[in-house]
Amino acid sequence: MLTDPVLRAVRRALALLGWATLSSLALAAPAGPAAPQQAELPQLGDAAREDLTPVLERRLGEEIMRDIRRDRDYLDDDVLIEYLNQIGNNLVAARPGARGDANFDYFFFAVRDPAINAFALPGGFIAVHSALLLAAQNESELASVLSHEIGHVAQRHIARMLGQQRQDALIPLAAMVLAVLAARSSQTASDVPIGVLMGGQGLAIQRQLNFSRDAEREADRVGFQIMTASGFDTSGMVAFFGRLQTAMRVYSDVPSWLLSHPLTQERIADMQARIREAPYRQRADSIDFHLARARTRVLQDTSDAALSETRKFFETQLQQESRQQKTAAQYGLACLALQRGQLAEAQQWLDAAQTTYAKPRPGVLSAAASDSDAGAIFALTALEVKLAPGQPPAVLAAALDEARAAHARYPLARGIARRLADALYANGRYEEAAAYLRDQVQQYRSEPKLHDALAKTYAAQGKIALQHLSLAESYVLQGGTMAALDQLALARKAPDATFYDQAIIDARERELLARRKEEMKEKKQNG
Repeated sequence: MLTDPVLRAVRRALALLGWATLSSLALAAPAGPAAPQQAELPQLGDAAREDLTPVLERRLGEEIMRDIRRDRDYLDDDVLIEYLNQIGNNLVAARPGARGDANFDYFFFAVRDPAINAFALPGGFIAVHSALLLAAQNESELASVLSHEIGHVAQRHIARMLGQQRQDALIPLAAMVLAVLAARSSQTASDVPIGVLMGGQGLAIQRQLNFSRDAEREADRVGFQIMTASGFDTSGMVAFFGRLQTAMRVYSDVPSWLLSHPLTQERIADMQARIREAPYRQRADSIDFHLARARTRVLQDTSDAALSETRKFFETQLQQESRQQKTAAQYGLACLALQRGQLAEAQQWLDAAQTTYAKPRPGVLSAAASDSDAGAIFALTALEVKLAPGQPPAVLAAALDEARAAHARYPLARGIARRLADALYANGRYEEAAAYLRDQVQQYRSEPKLHDALAKTYAAQGKIALQHLSLAESYVLQGGTMAALDQLALARKAPDATFYDQAIIDARERELLARRKEEMKEKKQNG
């Protein structure tokens, strides 16, 4: 089930785009795979395409994401986002057609939530609850959830749900007409009109539930195909379903036909039957999976009491023989110390984690094929420690050298790329930082963090007009059209604004005013 902040974002986005508000049932399907095996997936009908085009579906997802990113429970953490997108996009690439007819670009992210769940939003946005990351005991279990949610996106279930709801909207309307006629024809007070009305509403709800169950089965088929193609252990689906079944015991008395997806027992049986027909595969977990879980445990609850419990958990985990588990525990303690501002301790635990993982294992010549060197995560975390507030100039200088080397080794790691900009700024290299960030914003136009860093760098240089222009672009990417217009007004009044700057301001202001006018028109049309 979607969290309250997500539901609010969904409703706002739907209202803005002119769609009737949907329930959480229509917009989220609880994660988890299984279902009867079929050779191929069904093709979507034209009705679904007409109800919500791929362009509008993506726009709807982007509107929702703007609100989610502003929520305090959105885990805007580079390590988690990069890990989830790495595994998620590897799953998508393994199965041709997983992007669907709309060829969506996927984005995977995490939200802080104690419920074991995941959900897909329109247009290729997939969220994982922090509790689910901690509940997954191996990487195949996590991959099974992501594969299932990819199935929802590939099959465009939200577009199809809208089409179904538009048809079902006529059912309660017809029932209401019948109820009025029954009331007028009744000579005495009667429960007949109420029964007719409730019957019509019940039929509409049942049709929606039936569609949701069918959507789950389709997502299960896609998920199993993706898991098989990507080489993950499909038995992880059954193991995770058992854990989900335990978590959902509170709903055990609800009849299966009233649930928005098949009962866990049914889906476990379906998956077990399917796995028996597939060849057995064993896949080793990547170290990135264990490090991401350790980091999630620290971010799940940052209260003093919770962090104390987290420390006890990692100290217990240190006693395990598994090299991966011990490395993850040491890395978790490093993240915990960093969270508390204990920088020396954080560096010690991080060094220990790297040493433990680099230590050769007896009888093992090389790491498993799925096992990464964790270099990008270690490098990013080391930069976080060295660039934390309170570090002396010598440490900041060392951070710049490390950031350059890490960026050269991992050029696609966005977190490391942004830390290089931070290191340049921290060492007073403002001209170099500005040039680097200008290049970055040209390559990665959808990252507001880059524009924020560029605005900060311009402020340090005393370039006021350019500072406000950069902030305006950041606000635009975050959906703050009015805030962006305010920044453009400040840029126009800046004493250092050149003729060229004024031309840019004029053009951008006209564009944003037209966008604002369109937004107001849509809101007025939707009441």
